[in-house]
Amino acid sequence: MSDPKRTTVYFEPDIHRALRLKSVVSERSMSEMVNDAVRALLAEDAEDLAAFDDRADESTIDFEDFVKKMKRSGRL
Repeated sequence: MSDPKRTTVYFEPDIHRALRLKSVVSERSMSEMVNDAVRALLAEDAEDLAAFDDRADESTIDFEDFVKKMKRSGRL
């Protein structure tokens, strides 16, 4: 780990207890688990942003127009 930073995080009591128990069972520190969880959330955000970029050139249609089109075509 390169140059870790210290911070204070407040957990709900039940979340803190679950994290502490999982830490003991998994033989990993609470910090490791929190870092992994945050890293996973950030990776998910990066995937979402990439998906948005991939679809940036797609045409868009107004929701109301789409529903009207479905109705005209007999799908609604």
